[in-house]
Amino acid sequence: MNITELNQIAETVRQKKSEFKKCVYVCTGAGCISSGSLETLDAMKKAVKESGHEKDADIRPAGCMGPCVQGPLVKIIPEDKMYQKVVPENVKTILDKSLLADEVISSLLLFSEKGEGGFSKAADNPYYRKQNKIVLENCGSINPESIEDYISIGGYSALYKVLTSMSSEDVISEIKESGIRGRGGAGYPTAMKWKFVHDHASAEKYVICNGDEGDPGAFMDRSVLEGDPHRVIEGLAIAGYAMGAKQGYLYVRAEYPLAIKRFDTAIKQARKLGLLGEKIFETDFSFNVDIRVGAGAFVCGEETALMASIEGKRGVPSPRPPYPAESGLWGKPTAINNVETLANIAPIIQRGGKWFSAIGSRKSTGTKVFALTGTVNHTGLIEVPMGMTMREIIFDIGGGIPGGKKFKAAQTGGPSGGCIPEQYLDTPVDYDSLTGLGSIMGSGGLIVMDETSCMVDVARFFMEFCMDESCGKCVPCRVGTKHMYDFLTRICEGEAAMSDLEQLKQLAPFVRDTSLCGLGVTAPNPLLSTLRYFHDEYIAHITQKRCPAGVCKMTSGVGHVH
Repeated sequence: MNITELNQIAETVRQKKSEFKKCVYVCTGAGCISSGSLETLDAMKKAVKESGHEKDADIRPAGCMGPCVQGPLVKIIPEDKMYQKVVPENVKTILDKSLLADEVISSLLLFSEKGEGGFSKAADNPYYRKQNKIVLENCGSINPESIEDYISIGGYSALYKVLTSMSSEDVISEIKESGIRGRGGAGYPTAMKWKFVHDHASAEKYVICNGDEGDPGAFMDRSVLEGDPHRVIEGLAIAGYAMGAKQGYLYVRAEYPLAIKRFDTAIKQARKLGLLGEKIFETDFSFNVDIRVGAGAFVCGEETALMASIEGKRGVPSPRPPYPAESGLWGKPTAINNVETLANIAPIIQRGGKWFSAIGSRKSTGTKVFALTGTVNHTGLIEVPMGMTMREIIFDIGGGIPGGKKFKAAQTGGPSGGCIPEQYLDTPVDYDSLTGLGSIMGSGGLIVMDETSCMVDVARFFMEFCMDESCGKCVPCRVGTKHMYDFLTRICEGEAAMSDLEQLKQLAPFVRDTSLCGLGVTAPNPLLSTLRYFHDEYIAHITQKRCPAGVCKMTSGVGHVH
């Protein structure tokens, strides 16, 4: 493969698309597939063929378009119409009115059942208007199982650029100028991690894409792997070149079969075209990518446990130092980045680090993908500039709280994060601001809760998750999470005394400060943040034997709100 051949593929695909009057994308992300989108796709193709209008509409599968609950979703280009809950019975109407007559079917428009439809262009809908898509820019707009589609929108041209006109130091310098920090949760500067691996002299080095997304309510990485797998492969290859690695791995949880299938297809396509393998773009750079499937252990999202799992060992954390940049996979220098981080690399190379750093805030540049879930009108996958406020995300993009209920808290960062109350709705969502509130950015889970949520019960839910997922290697996490869960259970059941609460307050910081890995270190976060902002609910459960939200069943039977 050379640049001429790459450009020829891109031009051929673009030319073929131009022969059609319209392009119809049917979402085939996991969420929409579960709603029947494959049947809708087949019905759409069949209807167009049988009607003799095959040159009028090009029907294509696509990745996640965002508002998964509204699936199956259908997008019509160039008009930018977005139809929701499209079943095979709707296909003839769409064909007759939208594809042949350029009419808008108001009843099918996105969010129309909530009285907020009427946006004939998806870009005008509040859900999309405030988003800024970099990582998700191709999801919903290309066929994720077609490398030619990816090439047609500039795919692999960033890899060509670095291999033919940039040194490894140039690449790291560009990433440094972008200011991008790891999107997996810790927010470590990506360029610094890459430089550490680059500077270690070794004949063997590795780059790993961490796709072991395990937070409850999180589906960011899954959607990117399903909707734009080649973008991640290109990011891995650029990372490998920058650090001197010839081998990359995607570590992904077994619960993501569609992501695994599409990524495997993408690897095979890239190898066939010579975009992976030996002497890529006729240069001296060789690079390969393989998949390793995890068995579902949450702790394997931690980098040392992840590497142990790849090596065929039990996936448990190891003490650091040494850090992976020095001694990682099989004792060799290793860089681990998550899916979203690597999906940002190609656009940074193409458009420049300065362009990326102008988006977001000074210390948190770029955008962030969130899985917006919970008691919010418009749930789904979103991508917003760093520094956007929680209020804008929940009320402008998310459409506010359903049923006229009152917002109570937003939980960010999954089991490792904290709960942010109403008084901080106008806080910018970035790494430092969330840390200051006792939460973390995490990988991007954002769960919205209304007044019917009991914050003590929320803390217990996340503590139970951490307790179950603890690998048991270190005592503070193995024993501490169990004791914290037991304390919270007694409080929820109305069986606790104030002395229990005091012991809980002492135990949580101890677990945080003495655990071996990030699971135990962050496990107390939901507890500590709810104690900080909703202390009165703990007191009500203990002294009044009453759950203010009416969620907890008090075994004492005193003062329970039903």
